[in-house]
Amino acid sequence: MSKVTAETVRRVNGLTARWAQALPEGTVFSAPGVWPLLAFLADGATGPARTELSQALGLPADQAAGAARELLAALGAVSGLDAALGLWTHHALALREEWRAGLPAGTYGVFGDDLVTAQERLDVWAAERTGGLVERMPVTLTRDTRLVLAGALALRTTWRQPFTELPLRPDAGPWQGRSLRGLHRRSVRPDRVGVTGTPDGFVTALTVPGDNGIDVHLLLGEERMTPGQVLAAGVGIVARALPLTVGGSLPHGHVGPGLYVEQQPAVEPGPPVLDVRTVVYEVRADHDLLALSDLFGLTSASDTRGGHFPGVSASGLAVGEARQSAVAQFGALGFRAAAVTAMAAPYGGAPQYRYESTVVRAVYDRPFGFLAVDRDSRLVLAAGWVTDPAPEAVVSFPGAVPPAL
Repeated sequence: MSKVTAETVRRVNGLTARWAQALPEGTVFSAPGVWPLLAFLADGATGPARTELSQALGLPADQAAGAARELLAALGAVSGLDAALGLWTHHALALREEWRAGLPAGTYGVFGDDLVTAQERLDVWAAERTGGLVERMPVTLTRDTRLVLAGALALRTTWRQPFTELPLRPDAGPWQGRSLRGLHRRSVRPDRVGVTGTPDGFVTALTVPGDNGIDVHLLLGEERMTPGQVLAAGVGIVARALPLTVGGSLPHGHVGPGLYVEQQPAVEPGPPVLDVRTVVYEVRADHDLLALSDLFGLTSASDTRGGHFPGVSASGLAVGEARQSAVAQFGALGFRAAAVTAMAAPYGGAPQYRYESTVVRAVYDRPFGFLAVDRDSRLVLAAGWVTDPAPEAVVSFPGAVPPAL
């Protein structure tokens, strides 16, 4: 990732944690997809709008544009990340050239009175910038629209070690009785999971490393904790602001939400292992940022009774729409096929379990959170909460098609 200051990472991650507190379950969102655009607006704002945007960003408005350019350059260098960021204005709105020149290439566009054509162009832009994962812009242009603020994000990584698909049938909790597309894998890296304590409760965090510098952290809190509390704890873990006691240092027993350290019979001696069970999921969400205007510093900026951005345009200007579309998919991330194989073998007797090995077992079989993180900078690229995992695939023969990745 290109150079991004620790302060900028802290500010953007702070927005992630605050946004998580305001959202419902079953969602996905990306603070880095919003923060730069708020920063460019702050650079051209005045009065209460400038103050509110500065507070939401966590830095003075006169420093916002520079920090936004820094962050966008860093996002552009992340392998596997497609970020669609856009600011559009009506063709009759004259922008100040100094402000416009500060926008990165590809961020700014103009639309005319042919709203059907303009809408189509916005949809194509969103689809192209996200590799088709987000098919259209979540805004509808109207005759009164003068400025549109939008963002979409798509993220791809391949696990260093793939999972094996095995059905998961929880025997307790909200997913009890369901047959889910489960994922399983074992490794000799028990320290990829750990537990931390917060004022709200304990949280188990599992790191699933990708092959391109992006890690996904799965977060399971105590059942009484809210999604916002769990995700905020995850941001603290990623930022190393919360201490994490890793699997290899935990005592035997039930040591955290969904986390167990056990002795299991083994055929031969070996090191401690990490045994993970989780689920396949896809989460999609559209967000109206003006519905959370206080969070994003857009309360005054969206008041159409006056102009708030003289640094952007001499015309009276207010934010008409501010939305984001996001998607996250989690699976085995590899080619999958179905086959039936039969073999006959002579009876060989039961294996001789002469040893025991330590197994750190992490089970994500009820709603949990996730963070997709740039490994080097620890910037949270996307976050979300899983409430509806994929059901177990039903395969029929002949002509069965493997489930989609």
